[in-house]
Amino acid sequence: MNFSLAIPLILGWLSGWLVNYLADVLPVTRSFSRPACPHCQNKFRWGDYLSFSNCTSCGKQRGVRTLLAQAILTVVPILLWTFPRPGFPFILAFILFIYLSLVFVIDLEHRLILHPVSLIGAILALGIGIYLHSGNSILKGITTTLIGGAVGFGIMLVFYFVGEWYVRYMSKKRSTSTDEVALGFGDVNLSGIIGLLLGWPAICAGLFFAVLAGGLISLIIIVGMLISKKYKAFTAIPYAPFLILSVLFFLYVT
Repeated sequence: MNFSLAIPLILGWLSGWLVNYLADVLPVTRSFSRPACPHCQNKFRWGDYLSFSNCTSCGKQRGVRTLLAQAILTVVPILLWTFPRPGFPFILAFILFIYLSLVFVIDLEHRLILHPVSLIGAILALGIGIYLHSGNSILKGITTTLIGGAVGFGIMLVFYFVGEWYVRYMSKKRSTSTDEVALGFGDVNLSGIIGLLLGWPAICAGLFFAVLAGGLISLIIIVGMLISKKYKAFTAIPYAPFLILSVLFFLYVT
């Protein structure tokens, strides 16, 4: 038995607790508050919360996401430890995975990427990007990283304004109003973060992959809604998961 695997196993379990906690409280309270039951708002005792116990007030079970996130965040660090990417130390890959997992979960559940979370991600991605792209030249690493971040942010910013224009145009044409947006500004920030990680010119391929994947999944969802006769115009699709899958693909597969 390889006892060294106990290190990523323990770190992974702790990271699962952390991501679940932050995903439970940040979108609701915007602070590091005591977690509450989403059904009755009763505050969990820490022992009950960390042991995934049912709510003592309403008896409701914790959501599927809690256990699924805990399982994934426990297993993946073991894979990062066992099959490391050359030139990408485990600790950096582990921290990055925690961050991306948090963004993934919050955006999937709330269609929200908090600005403080984006700021932390930008600082993290800047450091990791420079480390990954430097090679024998720190100047090259800084340049590649910053250009990638600027291009990622800039391209998605154009999509953001085009999406806003399209929603307003279609609302006016159909004489309807909607609070939905085609693309949130948090996605623009995340694209800049992805650009810092992938650098220039890889960010172009990364965004193309994310847009293509997002478009295909959106098409499937729309077709399913049409078939079930539940189609609703301007239905928002969380976009962060596609950006995150894109950066993971280009960091670990290509």
